[in-house]
Amino acid sequence: MAAAQGLPRWEPTARIVLGLLGLVLSVYALHVELSRERDPDYRAMCDLGESVSCSKVFTSRWGRGFGLVQLFVAKDSVLNQPNSVLGILFYTLQMGLGFSLSKKSALALVICSWVSVAGSLYLASILAFVLGDFCMVCVSTYVINFALLYTNLKRQKAIEGMKEKTG
Repeated sequence: MAAAQGLPRWEPTARIVLGLLGLVLSVYALHVELSRERDPDYRAMCDLGESVSCSKVFTSRWGRGFGLVQLFVAKDSVLNQPNSVLGILFYTLQMGLGFSLSKKSALALVICSWVSVAGSLYLASILAFVLGDFCMVCVSTYVINFALLYTNLKRQKAIEGMKEKTG
């Protein structure tokens, strides 16, 4: 993906790298959750101790639908998806919309990023204050989400500047 005139040169590469990292972490999180559901004795690579356990986090109430969806629908409802599935959709969307130079796509990327950062802050507080756990995979996705927000804000500013010059 070649950088368009006015778009930061680093932006397409950063988007792909961040998107792929987020996607890999989300697929791994889904794998860990499904493996743990099938085998309660399953030990993930990210389970380093009692208070450093990603599988404990992924299989907790907050590992599906942010712990909020099950307040409105049954715990096993198709609407109560693992957070990792939402991550897979989010990172795919971030990479896919990154190919468009439209203002609407730039705005959608920024809005999705703000939502992901809000979700990251919410889940980080659950991680620290409710579960008392440290999840390396979770924290890594939070960092990626903040980096994508920064990337998307820079992209939006550049695209608005490009449109003003051409329009």
